[in-house]
Amino acid sequence: MGVTEFGERLAALGWVTDLMVAGSLATGDYVPGISDIDLVALTDGPVGADLQAALTEIHLAEDPALKLGCVYVNAAQVSDVALKHPTWTHQRLIQRILSGVNRAELVRHGYAVFGREPRDVMPPMSDDDVREAGRAELTGYWAWAVWRPRLWLDPEFADLSLTSMARGRHAIATGTLLTKSAAIEQAAAPAWLIEQLRARRGGNPATSPRLRTAVIAWLDAQRTTRRAAAN
Repeated sequence: MGVTEFGERLAALGWVTDLMVAGSLATGDYVPGISDIDLVALTDGPVGADLQAALTEIHLAEDPALKLGCVYVNAAQVSDVALKHPTWTHQRLIQRILSGVNRAELVRHGYAVFGREPRDVMPPMSDDDVREAGRAELTGYWAWAVWRPRLWLDPEFADLSLTSMARGRHAIATGTLLTKSAAIEQAAAPAWLIEQLRARRGGNPATSPRLRTAVIAWLDAQRTTRRAAAN
């Protein structure tokens, strides 16, 4: 099931009013088979247990290879940045906020699958808002993660960390968003690792030394989160 068909099934429920594209698909950085598909849906009321069960059924009918995720936001509460919403990710439904970075991607680059355009329903995101969104990513989840160095032994997590740190630094410095592909070129990593990151982003096999890469990424995260908290 592709995004269009997925949107048709959501629309048929009757209580999903808008479906919008964020992430790499919105910014033009989508790589089939590598990138996630990040969607945000607005609903005309709270999404309780019965409605969440209906969403789960629809999501389980998808091809997992699409890596499709979706945040379900009650339209009446779209301005509440701290509120957690039902979110389908990695084949399960959890509760998660719609982050400032996701909001910035929607307002600046997103588009509608059906319903209203993101900039017509989402609060605006100024450059200062983008800076704060980048800082919040670094001083929130990533500051928590640096105290758990074993996480970086997962090669995918180490890759994510290197690009996330570059994106966070760029957002704070410029008030603009950086794609994951562009973030690889700005990663705080030696040339050989950047080349391997670039290859993996392009869908080409490239294995990096696990421990060495973990240390490089973890130290970068330590430095970056510390500086973000200090400024």
